[in-house]
Amino acid sequence: MADLHFGAGRPTSAERAAVDAVVPPSEAATVVETERLVRGGRSRHRGLRHMLLPVLHSLQHEIGWISPGGLNCAAERLGVAPAEVYGVATFYELFRTTDPGHRDDVVHICIDPVCALAGSGDLRASLEAGGVRVRTSPCLGQCDRPPAQFIQGTGRPDRVPVDDAENLHLPQLGQPGLRVLRRVGVVDPTSLDSYRAHGGYRALHRAVEMGPDAVIAAISESELSGRGGAAFPTGTKWRVVADQPGPDKHVVANCDESEPGTFKDRIVCEHDPFSVIEAMTIAGLATGAVQGWIYIRGEYPRATTRLEGAIAQARKAGLLGEDVAGGGQRFDIELRRGAGAYICGEETALFNSIEGFRGEPRNKPPYPTSHGLFGRPTAINNPETLVNVLDIVVYGPEAYRSVGTERSPGTRLFCVSGRVGVPGLYEVPFGTTLGDLLDLAGGPDGRLAAVLLGGAAGVFVGPDAVRMPLSLEDARAAGATLGSGAVTVFDDTVDMAAVVERIAEFFRDESCGQCVPCRVGTVRQHEVLVELRRSGEPLAPSRGELIDDMARAMVDASICGLGHTAASAIRSALALGLVGS
Repeated sequence: MADLHFGAGRPTSAERAAVDAVVPPSEAATVVETERLVRGGRSRHRGLRHMLLPVLHSLQHEIGWISPGGLNCAAERLGVAPAEVYGVATFYELFRTTDPGHRDDVVHICIDPVCALAGSGDLRASLEAGGVRVRTSPCLGQCDRPPAQFIQGTGRPDRVPVDDAENLHLPQLGQPGLRVLRRVGVVDPTSLDSYRAHGGYRALHRAVEMGPDAVIAAISESELSGRGGAAFPTGTKWRVVADQPGPDKHVVANCDESEPGTFKDRIVCEHDPFSVIEAMTIAGLATGAVQGWIYIRGEYPRATTRLEGAIAQARKAGLLGEDVAGGGQRFDIELRRGAGAYICGEETALFNSIEGFRGEPRNKPPYPTSHGLFGRPTAINNPETLVNVLDIVVYGPEAYRSVGTERSPGTRLFCVSGRVGVPGLYEVPFGTTLGDLLDLAGGPDGRLAAVLLGGAAGVFVGPDAVRMPLSLEDARAAGATLGSGAVTVFDDTVDMAAVVERIAEFFRDESCGQCVPCRVGTVRQHEVLVELRRSGEPLAPSRGELIDDMARAMVDASICGLGHTAASAIRSALALGLVGS
């Protein structure tokens, strides 16, 4: 319910057709409008509100913006107050609510550190000189092939201007010992038959034979930890969801990979999409969930197409639907595209986004395992985490634990980029040293100055950290983090003050603004760093104390992890003397 009635704007025939393509008129919600109120759309139960993001995508794609008439059409069709539709539409970077005056495609150019070092500024100037519509963007998840571009189409498909061969930077292709990346670059990602020919769906059939309890026991015994950054035990999460009563549960694959420097999930989803679908299905059967959701960032058009194709083929083959693999259980998957919001990688913000609300985080507790998507028990995992499940089910937990360290078993994907010889995605056992990983990637281009571990939300480490084993326990002991698996390399030719200032700017822009400590702290932090860089002077003790005070406030009082980690890279850069000395 909102204190705003429908405005005078009416949809064009093209706008109505864009809405019809997602939610036909025969499925429209019932809306009651009084003199002051529009009723409908507040419930977090399914209804039609969860179709808001797809409807807004359709309007943006077909028309080039979301007009007042198009907004009213969406609101009427879904039974959501226009004010709330407007609030959602204005939350996301990929949606426009003002007329751009053209219907041209728009090229988004990444300006984050790796792409800036690779000349994204020159690329932008060149494209603009040629009359191309350009918008600057935070990391586009293509750090292995900078400078990155994403073309947002109007009336034409969104796309990335590289083909599959150029798109895959996997230096270990074909090497023995790979697990998560074993099929990447080997199978045809558009073919279920090809996936099955390379061992696909063995794990699902084995899981059906084992039963839910045995599957969860194997995952727990393997000590598989989450690969999205938090490293929460996967078996524990699945067990809590499985123990919740009733079938109204959800499995979510968090493919909203927006952490600067991270591109592993894009590569897995583009080149081995059936593995994500198979692993999600196992998660559904194990936890008793009947519905799965993939939330993928809007700037990943190829991965989106591949996953949609994999879902359709799996459904046709009886591997999704009413009777999965003949085991008598129901499970199906829907896909939702994000629309350019880093915060939606946070699990509860992601739930709000799917449900058709602004992608703002929720307070915890309650936790997603009992009150997740649509308020129901939810198991949410990163694609890398999910794909690890397949080998655990087929070969057993002991085989999984045969590599890695005692406290960090298995392998880990690392996205190596920046000033390094061979950027790309690498899979190594936990415990491999940072120096050995950099050697695999061809070593630094020049004299190593610093490495940013875990992306913008991570920590800078100096050259002496090359001896550090890349395990959860060793990173924690060193005051670092593995985070999302981003490893960004900087040599002594890089202006580190500019890099750190850009990280602060990133958090200022990406804060959702819901809570005061993060909304104010990220702005003030950026201001201090801009002032520091412009002055060219060493950081005054009082300004260093201000940064520390703001960091403590954000850590103590922010709702979600964005505020908790917004100062991590900045403070580590200052401690290492990379800036302000």
